Amino acid sequence: MAIDPICKMDVDEDTAKFKSEYNGATYYFCAPGCKKTFDENPEKYISTK
Repeated sequence: MAIDPICKMDVDEDTAKFKSEYNGATYYFCAPGCKKTFDENPEKYISTK
């Protein structure tokens, strides 16, 4: 399971309808609103550790 970086819900990578690629990584979302929010400013939601 992946974690939606916006709302922190669990998302199944195999069935996720919404996903984005950023800096070589794939991010999965529970809904189109979360994907849109991420796509507008991905740096705000990813860990750079």
